[in-house]
Amino acid sequence: MGNRIYNILFHTHTVSGIVISVALYVIFFTGSFSFFRDEITNWQRGHSVTQEDAISGSVDQYLDELSKEHNLYGRDVVLRHYYNERNISVSIGASQDSLAAEKDKARVFFYLDTVDNTKGNYEGNYHLGEFLYRLHFLDQIPYPYGRYLSGLVAFFFLFAIITGILVHWNKIVSNFYTFRPWAKIKTIWTDAHTALGVIGFPFQFVYAVTGAFFLLKGVLILPVVMGMYDGDQNKLFEDLEYNHPVYEFQNGKLNKEIHLDQLVDQMKEEWPSFRMTETHIFNYGDKNMHAAISGYLGYETKLNGLGYRIYNMANGSIVDEKVPAKNNSYLDAVKNMMFRLHFGDYAGIGLRLISFILGLVSCFVILSGIMIWLVARDKKNIPEKRRKFNAQVANWYMAICLTLLPVTALEFILVKFATEVNRTFLYQTYFLVWLAASVFFILKKDIAFTNKWTLISGGILGLLVPIANGVATGNWIWVAYQNGYQHILLVDLLWLILGIVSLWIAFFKLNTSKKELAPS
Repeated sequence: MGNRIYNILFHTHTVSGIVISVALYVIFFTGSFSFFRDEITNWQRGHSVTQEDAISGSVDQYLDELSKEHNLYGRDVVLRHYYNERNISVSIGASQDSLAAEKDKARVFFYLDTVDNTKGNYEGNYHLGEFLYRLHFLDQIPYPYGRYLSGLVAFFFLFAIITGILVHWNKIVSNFYTFRPWAKIKTIWTDAHTALGVIGFPFQFVYAVTGAFFLLKGVLILPVVMGMYDGDQNKLFEDLEYNHPVYEFQNGKLNKEIHLDQLVDQMKEEWPSFRMTETHIFNYGDKNMHAAISGYLGYETKLNGLGYRIYNMANGSIVDEKVPAKNNSYLDAVKNMMFRLHFGDYAGIGLRLISFILGLVSCFVILSGIMIWLVARDKKNIPEKRRKFNAQVANWYMAICLTLLPVTALEFILVKFATEVNRTFLYQTYFLVWLAASVFFILKKDIAFTNKWTLISGGILGLLVPIANGVATGNWIWVAYQNGYQHILLVDLLWLILGIVSLWIAFFKLNTSKKELAPS
C-alpha cells in the first residue's frame, strides 16, 4: 500500500471515528444492555416468564373479555406479542358499521398483562428495558431525526472499521496477538484499539451494516418508491409483504360462534414448535370475518421459519397460508435474518452474552481511540491553542461516555424503589443525572480522575443493584436461583460481575500516577 493511499485511509479512519465517537459509544453501551431488554423488563417488574415470543393463554378468552368492555362488531382486532414478557399489545380498529356509536368509531390501543389482566397505555407501560433499547438508536430524539442520526452514525462507523482494517492490514496477524493488559495504561490504549478492534471486527461489521439498514431504509427506499412505484409506498409494502390483505365489511352478522383456540391448536399440531406471535381479526362478527394467525418455528427447528394461516370464519376454510417449514421465500430470509443478526437471539442466551461482552469491548475500543487521538495531537510542534482545544474535546467526550456506567447502574436501583415507573420518570431521572454527572467531570478537567471515579462509582452502584432488588422484592440472588427466576437472576449476576470488574480495573489497573494517565 502506497503512502498516499495509507494516509487517506488513516485520516478517513481518524476523522470518521472521532466525529461519531460519543454517539457510537452511547449506541454500543446501551445496545449491549438491549440484548437483555426482556430480562431487564421482567427483572424490574419481578415477573417470572417461561414462554418465549408467544401469545400465552386462550385467544377466545381474551376476545370474550374485550367484548365486555368494547363493541367489537365490524372492527379489526389485533393481539401481538413480540417480546418475552407477560404483556401483549391489543389494538382495536374503528368500527366499519355505519350505525355504530361514536365511541366505537375510535381506535383503541393498550397493553394487557396476560396473568393479572391489568391494562396500561404506552406511557405507563414504558420500562427500563424499553428505555435502554430505544436509547441505543437515539429514539428519544424526536422522530425520525434520532433514528436517522443513529443510522448515519452506523453508516460512518462502517467507514471507520473498514478503513481501520485496511490501515492495519499488513500487520493484522501480529496486531491480533498483541495485547498487553498488564502493561502501563498508555500501552493498553494502543493495544486495545488494534488487537480488540481486529478481534471485534466481524461483530462490529454486522452491527454497522444491519444498524444502517434498519435506520436508513426509509431514505434508501425513497428512490425505489419514486422510480418504480410512482410514489405509492403502500404498493411497495405489499410487495415486501408488510401489509395485510383487505377484506371488505359486508354488514351482516356472522351466524356462528367464534372459536379461534381450536384453529391455533390445529396449526400447532400440523406445525410442531410453532409459536404464535400475532392474531389479526378482520371485521369481527361480520359474515366476511377473517382471522390471520402468524408466528414462526422455534429456532431449534428452523432458523427462518416464518409462517401464517388466514381463515374464513364463516366456513372455516383456509384462504391463504405460508407453511413455515417449506414456504419461506428469499424475501423472508433477508427480512428475518437482518433482524436475527442484529438482535443476536437465534442461538440462545449464550450468543447474547457473547454479544454483550463484545459490545462492551467495542466501547473500550472507542475510548482508546479517543485517547490515541488526543495523545497524537498533544505534541510540542502543535500550537498551544489547538492542543488545549483537543484536550477540551477529549475531556468532554470521556466525561459524557464514562458517566453512562454509574448513571445506568443508579437507574437500575431507582426503578426498584420508585412508586411508579413510566416514561416521564425514566427521562427525568436518567437524563438529568447523566447531565449533572457529565458537567461535574467536564468542569473537573481531569480525564484520569473521570476514568477512575466513574469506574469506582459505577462498580459500587453495580454491586448495589442485586442488593436493591433483594431489599425491594425479596428476590435475592439465591432466592431467584432456587425458584428458577432466570431473568431476574441473569440481570443481578450481570451487574454483580460488572461491578467487580469495574472496581478491579479502578483499583488495580488504574493505580498509576496522574502523569502516566495524562497525555504527553
